[in-house]
Amino acid sequence: MSKAGRRLIVPGLTTLLMLLVLIGLGTWQVERLQWKRGVLAQIAVAEAGAPAPLTDAPEPYTKVVVTGRLRTDLAALYGAEVRETLSGPEMGSELIVPLERDGKPPVLVDRGWVPSTRKAPLSQPDGVTTVVGYVRPAAEPGLFSAKDDPVARLFYTLDPAAIGRALGLPTVAPYTIVALGDTPPQRWPDPAKHLPRPPNNHLSYAITWYGLAAALVVIFILWARKTVRR
Repeated sequence: MSKAGRRLIVPGLTTLLMLLVLIGLGTWQVERLQWKRGVLAQIAVAEAGAPAPLTDAPEPYTKVVVTGRLRTDLAALYGAEVRETLSGPEMGSELIVPLERDGKPPVLVDRGWVPSTRKAPLSQPDGVTTVVGYVRPAAEPGLFSAKDDPVARLFYTLDPAAIGRALGLPTVAPYTIVALGDTPPQRWPDPAKHLPRPPNNHLSYAITWYGLAAALVVIFILWARKTVRR
């Protein structure tokens, strides 16, 4: 092997390793793209259909209806979000309330957004109530998620099991029902108006990774030609 050829070995192997990583990341984004399209299609079907009775193992983001008694004495707050109100931008959270069901474990219901000040009275249904909403799967804490405060009943990760334990409920359904509906006369809590539409940026991410892989190959070829000619 020539001296110029030997100079290409280490850079060539390094480039090959980087190329495999970039192609792997691009392929992973393509797989995520197919998964996200399936989720969005499922959400679109659920949005157009009527709510179905809640089953023991509902599919995520399906529209359901469930009846029970809201334990407003065990209410908790989830997240932190600024929204525009009649008095201007306000910080607030989602109001999480357990719904007791006959013969089944309680299910957490996200009744909607409430401002942190909560100057207006909350809409608090008494007795047996029926909730129409969609199924939101449990979440895991992210790398940069704020730490939950169980004592204050303030949570930043929508983990039904963890929230249930903090509320003294050892067993709850492993998902949350996000209530759908119009804004009540009391204004709070303000429920969701439609099912979520998660962003789908995976195609652009895949193009970026594949583009970087192609650029890496071109750069290495140009560099290798220049090195061999020396």
